[in-house]
Amino acid sequence: MSWEKLFDVFPYGQGERLVLKRVTAEETNALRELVSDPEVYRYLPTFLFERRYPDMHKVIDGLYDECLQESLILGVCQDTDLCGLIELYDFHDDLHKVSIGYRLRRKYWGKGIATEAVGMMMRCLYTETDIKVITASTMRGNQTSAQVLLKNGFELVVHGAAEDWGYPVLTLADKWKRHLL
Repeated sequence: MSWEKLFDVFPYGQGERLVLKRVTAEETNALRELVSDPEVYRYLPTFLFERRYPDMHKVIDGLYDECLQESLILGVCQDTDLCGLIELYDFHDDLHKVSIGYRLRRKYWGKGIATEAVGMMMRCLYTETDIKVITASTMRGNQTSAQVLLKNGFELVVHGAAEDWGYPVLTLADKWKRHLL
């Protein structure tokens, strides 16, 4: 997926308390904190881009170079602090469909930030693209992420699908869908 297929200009979103934007070198320490926390990645695939390299400067450069061929990752920021990442991936132009994922630094859990960031991304997709369907996957047992999706109007469409998330055995995941009309 190339972001140019979705957006005329690189996306930037301003909400009441959050900004969705390009991750910059000033956010290296916050990104390192996110990536190094095993609890953050407990319910996530093992192969996420930001975990491929130990050098966070290389990761940030790669987010907007090599990674743009697979996904679009934006920083979720509150004031000047990077709270986490939100990602669009698995873009299907012919189906007007894209998938969404997100992860937050632990100190931002339970504050409604993921819910707000997903809502902001959905509004951005609705107003700036021709995307009609957004999908998401959550690992079974990740009730917090399921609640984020439910609060944003997603519906559970498949319960317990066996998928390759990079672990030694297949991962049971729930599949979610939201129509933008």
